[in-house]
Amino acid sequence: MKPPVYRRILLKISGEMLAGDQGFGIQPLILEGLAKEIAGVVALDVQVALVIGGGNIFRGLAASASGMERASADYMGMLATMLNALALQNVLEAHHISTRVLSAIEMHQLAERYIRRRAIRHLEKKRVVIFAAGTGNPYFTTDTAAALRAMEIGAEVILKGTKVDGIYDADPALHPQAKRFDELPFLSVLNQKLEVMDATAITLCMDNNLPIIVFNLTVPGNIHRILQGERIGTRVSREATIPEG
Repeated sequence: MKPPVYRRILLKISGEMLAGDQGFGIQPLILEGLAKEIAGVVALDVQVALVIGGGNIFRGLAASASGMERASADYMGMLATMLNALALQNVLEAHHISTRVLSAIEMHQLAERYIRRRAIRHLEKKRVVIFAAGTGNPYFTTDTAAALRAMEIGAEVILKGTKVDGIYDADPALHPQAKRFDELPFLSVLNQKLEVMDATAITLCMDNNLPIIVFNLTVPGNIHRILQGERIGTRVSREATIPEG
């Protein structure tokens, strides 16, 4: 087996992924499958950090649109990410994977406070690190938190796990003829307003030359294939060529 092409990764997972077909809450089978995928990555001697959204429990932006004060709604969304982080930690440790939850908001009884050097030390000790509560600030998404944390810990790539096999020029569920891109430059994602990650996250990655790979997390073994150098999903980077048309 070839050595992995990345030694330290950040995996970004949407909260909706954890809900599965039920659309709300946490589906145990999804957590179990995710834990097995991460266990396979850890077995490759790859350092793994995660950021999980909270949309399966509470969406701050949607609540704000319904009249709730934005900052309060965002803080509630941060608490939702903590619920998901603790659930994933529990399943990972059931698979004998040492895991730490680091929170941007202090919750002494539940998680460690986020400190960059502490997070790096956990990774060096082969522990999976789950970053919870976003950046700890309202008005920032978990996409931005993922980009920020990835740069802080020196991750080599952000793996954005979704339910589709990459980035398309239109929603493939609504447009069967939609075109999938193998690669895209950051500027194309921004200019075409493709719904990959929010603009702040994309800009942070572009300014710091941190590539993003968008792939289908529901297909078992896809993370392993990416780490073995296979072209899975869509790679967003500074070096990518501008697609024709």
